[in-house]
Amino acid sequence: MRAHTAVKPRRSTAMPESDPRVFFAAERTLLAWLRTGLTIIALGFVVARFGLFLQLLSAQSQPGSAQPHPGPSAALGVTFVVVGAIAILIATLQHHRFVATLPLSDLPRSYNRTFAVALSAVIGVLGLLLSAYLSISHA
Repeated sequence: MRAHTAVKPRRSTAMPESDPRVFFAAERTLLAWLRTGLTIIALGFVVARFGLFLQLLSAQSQPGSAQPHPGPSAALGVTFVVVGAIAILIATLQHHRFVATLPLSDLPRSYNRTFAVALSAVIGVLGLLLSAYLSISHA
């Protein structure tokens, strides 16, 4: 006689149609690019202002001498600021395009899709304005 064994029901291993993890991964990626861009902008600001610091040291050590040219640190610093701002703006555009392709079922119910994009875009534009200010102040 054969023993009767109970058959356990199988769990479905298929992925559900709605997967909010995709959206949250896109948010984390945008935030990572935002942090990276802000870091590059901050580095550029420090590099640009370091040239000003060197000018002040030179003026104090040699009073009455002509003011030296800002040098390459100003141009390099402005370049870093521009690169950081552009990185933020490109990441913002890519995030906006990607989230627009997601089905509504993948988005949290009370989530405002425009906030992260608007905040990132504003920070990117402010970075470009900072680069313009640094360029004008070193001219």
